[in-house]
Amino acid sequence: MNCFFKVGMPTLLAAIMLAGCGGGRGDDVVSAPQPQPEFNGAVSPVPAASGDTASDALTRFNLRRQQLGLRVLARTAPANNAAQKHADYQKVNDTITHEQIPGAMGFTGATLGDRLAAAGYRFQSAYAYGEVLSATSDPSGVRAADDLIAAVYHRFVIFDPVFKEVGLGAATASSGRTYLATNFVANGLDGGLGIGRIVVYPFPEQNSVPRNFFSDQEIPDPVPARNEVGYPISVHADITARIAVQEFLVRPRGGNPLPVRVLQNSADPLTPPSAASIVPLSPLERSTTYDVRFVGTVDALPVSKEWSFTT
Repeated sequence: MNCFFKVGMPTLLAAIMLAGCGGGRGDDVVSAPQPQPEFNGAVSPVPAASGDTASDALTRFNLRRQQLGLRVLARTAPANNAAQKHADYQKVNDTITHEQIPGAMGFTGATLGDRLAAAGYRFQSAYAYGEVLSATSDPSGVRAADDLIAAVYHRFVIFDPVFKEVGLGAATASSGRTYLATNFVANGLDGGLGIGRIVVYPFPEQNSVPRNFFSDQEIPDPVPARNEVGYPISVHADITARIAVQEFLVRPRGGNPLPVRVLQNSADPLTPPSAASIVPLSPLERSTTYDVRFVGTVDALPVSKEWSFTT
């Protein structure tokens, strides 16, 4: 898998790659959509997987965004066109990449910005776009979406509150690899959470949360010293915001805080300023409720939140 994020004028670029087929999978991840508890209002019923990789991935992304209290993403023709053509490029060249090579078969634009422009976007002075990619031997869009959400650097893109539009494309190469390209777009940065607000994942009272994540499969590795770690826990503000962490911990109900690696922009430039995460250094226990506490600031405004989830 592969992830890319860009905001504002074309000055910020972070490339994150997840190597290996099916990467980032914990041992408890379900492979079909499962209803989850409601959060911030009613959650739409989840249709059964259709077998269409791109459509099933979008359903999964939008389910999770809705459960966080974020707007669902509208699948628009320009973003969809750019994503599908990039999936086709990866298929015919059988490679996962954000950058297309001029003259290569299927070339439509060297960068994501080029491809979105070719698809018809004319961006305002304030805008954001991002791209996450996967290449797996399993064509399940649900599984690809779950893997991308588990990979914490990718999650930062998928759950950014300002995104409004999305395009997805999928194509299967002769090698058997299915390439999924997802483009997130906000032409104008209005309509996010607002100043001083965050959302969290896993969301409050979420059940059947995966226990683990294989850190070595995400490149750069978010936890370099370990492979199998606990499922990442994250907080997300609008892309224009800056989060500072003062306290961020997780503990089993009635137990002690777990050892974790903290990801925040001040110490990890691959983490955007508008998000932060903790990654437990060991897998979580089965059928266990965990309590989380976050204390910090969002653009210098104090923010604190306590919530729980169950594996």
